[in-house]
Order: sequence, then structure tokens, then C-alpha cells
Amino acid sequence: MVKTQLIAAGIVNAVLHGANLTRLLQECWQKHPALSQQQKGAIQDFSYGVLRYYGQLAEILANLLAKKTPDNSIYYLLLIGLYQLLYSKSPAYTVTDQIVTASRALSSNKKIQGLVNAVLRSFIRRKESLIAKATEKEVGFYSHPQWWINKLRTQYPQHFEAILAADNKHPPMTLRVNQRKISITAYQQLLAAHDMEAQLIWPEALLLKNPVGVDKLPGFYDGLVSVQDAGAQRAAELLDVRPDMHVLDACAAPGGKSAHLLELADVSLTILDNDEDRLALVRQNLSRLQLQAAQIICGDAATPDAWWNGRPFDRILADVPCSASGVVSRHPDIKWLRRESDLKKFAADQNAILNALWKILARNGKLLYVTCSIFHEENKLQVAQFIQQHPEAHLLTRSDPMIPNGQLLPDMYHDGFFYALLQKR
Repeated sequence: MVKTQLIAAGIVNAVLHGANLTRLLQECWQKHPALSQQQKGAIQDFSYGVLRYYGQLAEILANLLAKKTPDNSIYYLLLIGLYQLLYSKSPAYTVTDQIVTASRALSSNKKIQGLVNAVLRSFIRRKESLIAKATEKEVGFYSHPQWWINKLRTQYPQHFEAILAADNKHPPMTLRVNQRKISITAYQQLLAAHDMEAQLIWPEALLLKNPVGVDKLPGFYDGLVSVQDAGAQRAAELLDVRPDMHVLDACAAPGGKSAHLLELADVSLTILDNDEDRLALVRQNLSRLQLQAAQIICGDAATPDAWWNGRPFDRILADVPCSASGVVSRHPDIKWLRRESDLKKFAADQNAILNALWKILARNGKLLYVTCSIFHEENKLQVAQFIQQHPEAHLLTRSDPMIPNGQLLPDMYHDGFFYALLQKR
């Protein structure tokens, strides 16, 4: 356990200094190939858990340390210890002993080891009062940056607390059944035969009661099913594709929405992304599902002149880069890595992509603008500005009963997404 605590502390340290959690974990598995599945699970749990509750844990630790400031490595190890004491089932004395032992690997200074021991034992004695004191500050209560809390309170005065609470929960595991191969009912029966319970929540979305690894899903490697958030599954359905249409999926990697489009209809699909490594994931997904795109291109959606052959598209899916503020339950590092100033840059990039793709959309064609964000700057304000600049653009998603005003807010069933279906009149 000590090894996993040390590795997780290093990962949290790197994330809070600007690194991406997913990438760090991938690098960790490569650097430590001898790690068992149990050890990997512990490292993920500690890393995700500390980042999920960092606001609360940091406030508690600040109150425990007073004016004593250990070096970075010890500080983040203490966060791991506090997370375990608060949220794991491990006995308090075991956690304390392990964290003190781990601190010896980071410092030979016995005063430091004594500090670690004193801090954790003090927390155990004063747990309730320390938690209460940490929650006096909103960052400690909601475990989000203050600017994020303020923005959501302004933009969603009736929903901001529910959004923040959903961000701090474990994300749901939702499946998309490939109905080219098996019906939803038949796949539910297949799950039941493997002692897995699933609830149908949207047309093709099955919510697993208990998440499992993909290798445990029956028929996964035969292309019967994919793991895809229920909110993300709305994209292909909203785009309204029909056989033989000329369709573009821009910013497509890792390819979940591309595959869904090909499952729904025999379209001529062009898949575009500016990252060749991520396009490899698209190819893997299509191969597993036994689907084939007309063309896969590595290119920039904002500069179609560099890759477009001149034939207008009947449908365009523009899943643009964004703050990812709607998928925080899956990526808790996002809320600590983002800055409020980032939204302006994202909005500018989104506007450039939207305007560029609009030019290559056929007359009467439809473009679906998608973000996994909940901030208005990237969503409804972006679309309102675009429609003002393009009088031929008609918004079709306004009356969709499943997505009021195009905005899905994160909850126990799905992540947060924004959808705007625009038709070129």
C-alpha cells in the first residue's frame, strides 16, 4: 500500500501543477509494468478521490498545519492520507502507519515524519470539527474553485448546487447497444445471464447498476456494445442521418459518435481529427465494431481548405474542443486545471471552427454543434452570436423535449452536454 500511496501523491502533485490526470496514469502504467490490478485500482482511487474532494481536503490540511509548511511531496502525501481517513474503509491506525512509513521514503528528517504522524492523529481526534470548519468556506464545502462556483451560481441559480454535487459523484457507466448486431432487449437478457443488471434510460442507453471493466461485458470484443455516456449518445440521434448521406464528423476522436452514426445508417462518413495518435483510437473502435468510414483525415476543422475536396456535406457533427466542464465527475482534474480566462480562448476557437464548417455545409443541410461544457460562453451565447451573424442559420433543437434549450446538466444518469442543431436555410 505504501508504494501506491507514494505514486498517487506524485500524480496529484503533478496534476495540481498543470498535468493531465489521464495522461499521467497512462505513463504510470508504462513506467511501473509490474503493478498488480489491485495496486492500479488503489492508485486510481487515491488520485481521483483527492482531486474530487481537493477543496475540502486542502482546507482541512490548512487548518491542521497552521504555520507549518512541509515540502510539496509531504503535503500531497498528507492529502492522500486524509482522503483515506475520510473516504476509505481502512482502519485509521493502518492508514496513519502506512502514510508515516511512506514519508520516510520522501524524507530522512525525523521531524518531518513526526509532523506527518501528528497531523493525521490530530485529524482523527478532531475529525468532525475540522470538517465543519472546512465547509465554512465554499471551496471547502463544494470542492470546486471559487470562480467556478460563482459562475454556476450566476448562470444556474436554481441548479448550481445540484451540478456541483453531481460533479463530485462517481460517474455512471452507460452502454450503447449496436443494434446492427443485437436488439436492446436481447442484450439486456445477455447481461442478466452474466448476473449484470442494466436499466434502459434513453433510446439506446443502458445504465449498468454496477460498473465493470469492458473485458467483463458480454460481446464487447465482438462489437455488440460500446461504453458511451447517455448524454453523448444524443449526438448521433439528433443529427438525423439517413442512408447515402455525405456526413462529416469533425473533432471526432476517440470515435464513439462516429461509430454511432455508422450504426444508425449507411452513410458516407468522413472522420476528421487533428491528432494522429487519437485517430488510431478511432480506427480501433471501428475495427472492433466491424464498421468502416469512407475517409479518415488528420486535419484542422478550422481550416477546411487544407483537406476538403469541395463536395458539400449533408450533415456535420461539430463536437468542438471546450472546457469539458460537463464531464468533471469523470475527470476531476479539470476543475483545478481550468482558469476562468480559458473560456474566452475556447469560445474564440469554437467560433472559428463553427464558421469554417458552416461554409462546407450543403444548402438545407444540418450542422450539430456540440460541447461537453455547461458554461454559457461556450454554449447558448456562442450559438446566439453565430445565428446573429448568419441569418440563414435556423436553430432546430429549441423545442427538443429531451434537451430543454439544448443544455443537458450532469446528474446521476449522464454527463453535461450542449447541443444546437442548425439548418442552413
